Amino acid sequence: MRKGNNKAEEDLDSLKTDYKKLRLSIRTVGLDTRVREDALKRDLLESQNEKVGLRAQVAELERPLRQYCSRNSAIELKASLNKIEG
Repeated sequence: MRKGNNKAEEDLDSLKTDYKKLRLSIRTVGLDTRVREDALKRDLLESQNEKVGLRAQVAELERPLRQYCSRNSAIELKASLNKIEG
């Protein structure tokens, strides 16, 4: 009976140890998940900020391009008009 009782106590101690390890693993995984999630959110925010900056740069570059195209169109129209009149 003592052998059985000792074995049961050893098994119980082993189960308690395993349970503590499991709880620690679950906590660690939970923390790792939160850290990854925070990193992903930070990366997303940085990407969104970069996208806004790129849109501003595109808009800034489009203005002179439109002016250049308009100027070229005006020059071409004048040349065509001169050919017609000439």
